[in-house]
Amino acid sequence: MVTTPEKIQHGHQQSSSQDRVAVLLMGYGEVESYEDFANYNEQALNLLTAKFAPVPVWIYPPLARVLALFDRHEWGHQHHDFISPHNAIFEQQRAGIEKHLQAKWGNGVQVFKAFNFCAPFLPKQVLAEIENQGFDKLLIYPLLVVDSIFTSGIAIEQVNNALAELADGNEHWVKGQRYIPSFYNEPEYIDLLARLVEEKISTDLATAYLPSEIGIVLMNHGCPHKAKGFTSGITESQVLFDLVRDQLINRYPLISIGWLNHDTPLIEWTQPNVTQAAKNLIQLGAKAVMFMPIGFATENHETLLDVHHIIHALEKKHKNVNYVQMPCVNDHPEFLAIAAEWANSHIDKLLSEKKFAVNPTLAVAHHHHHH
Repeated sequence: MVTTPEKIQHGHQQSSSQDRVAVLLMGYGEVESYEDFANYNEQALNLLTAKFAPVPVWIYPPLARVLALFDRHEWGHQHHDFISPHNAIFEQQRAGIEKHLQAKWGNGVQVFKAFNFCAPFLPKQVLAEIENQGFDKLLIYPLLVVDSIFTSGIAIEQVNNALAELADGNEHWVKGQRYIPSFYNEPEYIDLLARLVEEKISTDLATAYLPSEIGIVLMNHGCPHKAKGFTSGITESQVLFDLVRDQLINRYPLISIGWLNHDTPLIEWTQPNVTQAAKNLIQLGAKAVMFMPIGFATENHETLLDVHHIIHALEKKHKNVNYVQMPCVNDHPEFLAIAAEWANSHIDKLLSEKKFAVNPTLAVAHHHHHH
């Protein structure tokens, strides 16, 4: 049976045809064809590296090509033609969140995905499609745990560039706009992470190890300490770690934060990195170490390949330790339900607020001279 909008709960007046909300779910996106590496890296260098490294812009294209060779070697040769599952998982997340939202709001609410670095889902392309489909209300929703210049910051930068390009004439097509920055301290997310760790311990480790012998490395996205005054993500990542740790520490005393850093030269990154964190726990008597990504909601090459490398190197040095690598929340049904719930209040406001009208031609610089 197909559910038509009429059959959906009438708690909210059925939205009239023009009352529609486009939810722009944003993620990084990852290369699926090796030919795209150089292009992807150049985008990433332009948007990310520029925020913290003193690198001249002309270096980006050649640097991107060099990095592509390294990527090709790592993904292709060391990992048997690894293809990142990130984009496929992100599509499951998009579809799942949309399903929850449409059950509540009807199909006047649609969820579109945009990737920072991957055509054909660049924000510019997706926003053109949203405008094309007649939406005029926009909820910008980076599905990123922590708010920083490297996550939601670049998302907003790309959205603004796209909206400026798509502005036409005297009235902007966007008549309503809201934004969800991050969910690092949302109790439901914290509870879910802690519970996933506990469930994994009870199925895989509880019969062979005492709780005090089980080390837990909670992995955050590494952050450079200096980001030209932008929000670097360190503060929120630390809060996230503390909240998850608080839920586990009374049962499992060996818990460390571990930062997945991109160890670029000359840049000071967050410490301890994941390797150091694991070594520290082993030194304190951990006989099993679990690696749980808390700062990432969607699997990607960092949570998969980087952690795989780290475990591989640790196994050589500490042979009799048991290592357990855990997935991100990904398309866990509970995560999709709560991620949809976080959007509900914003959709409600967008549907009930009066539309605004913005005339881009009025945006001229005003200089106030005080004599």
